Amino acid sequence: MNEDFLHFLWKNGLYQAPITDCYTGEPIEVINPGQHNHDQGPDFFNARIRIGNTIWAGNVEIHQRSSDWARHRHQTDERYDNIILHVVGQNDSPVKDSYGNLIPTAEIKCPDELLKRYMFLMQTEKWLPCQSFINKVDPFVMIQWYESLAVERIEDKTETVAKSLQTTRNNWEESFYYAIAQAFGFKTNAQPFLMLAQALPLNVIAHHKNSLVQVEALLFGQAGLLPAEPVDEYTSVLLREYRHLKAKYSLEPIQGQMWKFARMRPVNMPTIRIAQLASLIFKSSALLSKLVECEKLDNVQRLFSTNVSEYWLTHYVFGKESARKDKNLGKSSFFLLVINAFVPFMFIYGKSVGKPNLVDRAMQWLEEVPAESNHILTQWAEFGITAKCALESQALIQLSNNYCQKRKCLACRIGRQVMSPVFRLE
Repeated sequence: MNEDFLHFLWKNGLYQAPITDCYTGEPIEVINPGQHNHDQGPDFFNARIRIGNTIWAGNVEIHQRSSDWARHRHQTDERYDNIILHVVGQNDSPVKDSYGNLIPTAEIKCPDELLKRYMFLMQTEKWLPCQSFINKVDPFVMIQWYESLAVERIEDKTETVAKSLQTTRNNWEESFYYAIAQAFGFKTNAQPFLMLAQALPLNVIAHHKNSLVQVEALLFGQAGLLPAEPVDEYTSVLLREYRHLKAKYSLEPIQGQMWKFARMRPVNMPTIRIAQLASLIFKSSALLSKLVECEKLDNVQRLFSTNVSEYWLTHYVFGKESARKDKNLGKSSFFLLVINAFVPFMFIYGKSVGKPNLVDRAMQWLEEVPAESNHILTQWAEFGITAKCALESQALIQLSNNYCQKRKCLACRIGRQVMSPVFRLE
């Protein structure tokens, strides 16, 4: 039994009773197993344990083997001097605190049926360990689990925002510019778009935001996508503007070969996405401030609705004319921006500036956006589990990636229900 499983048994009182002190033989009664600590230090804080006739209050440490205590050098760590009980799967060595005092130790065993369930979940080769009986799980458990999972996924996405805030010295507007640029790359070109934003500071592009030609010149030039020589009048203008601005601001472009064009729908080509981003920058300023003012998602969509300049209505790449077509940011693309940029940024911004209403608004937007469609959600649908909105689809993606695939069943509310002795597998 690994330590995670021992933690689960201890926390939920699912070990075989009774338990005794391995050294004195005194009976042990667990009044309160304590608060699970997921950081450094003892595994459970503020436990209350009766050993013999004495009630103790303090911390509990758990190991697979008692000899792990010395292996982890807890005997020299003062944080472990308030351990009132050492819980182990196998007692193979006495343990002492930093004062040399013997620490009461309890060896716990798992009921056979519970161990059988756990081993099944850990060893199955199926992508969803509990797929054989997930339809027997209480639907209310799933519904409660969705919001927590969605919050986890949002918090994972805010790590990129936190890094950009360090880079920009807590400049929220510039960090939002990074987030928007990265989101415009969607999955395939997210990294080149982020690098483009980092290579073109917001204060530089802001000086020229009243000229769409100059904004386009800066973006396409810094993206490394401008032709070396003019292929038409438009590229001639962009090259002339970019060469001047590049020298003026000592700019260094990113490498153009980083962008992915292959096997992409024409409207998703990075040239079109950059043209859309240029149009957005040209028509708007202080986008974060304006986003914060939007209470309804419809207002956000109007704020970020954008088409491309005249040239890109008849082109997908430089120098190759095509049939005229509007290339505005479609609904599905807008919804992806909401999921991947607006919601995470509003979430972390609201928490950072002490405005919980913005956090609540971000969660509400997720409920208003339709669920995504991808292979993970298709897999869930095979078991009759479908997402009704983006909050639920994000939750199911988080569940698959961070729990099912990593076999973290004991940390999953579904897995914990399956592991409950009252849950019937048949």
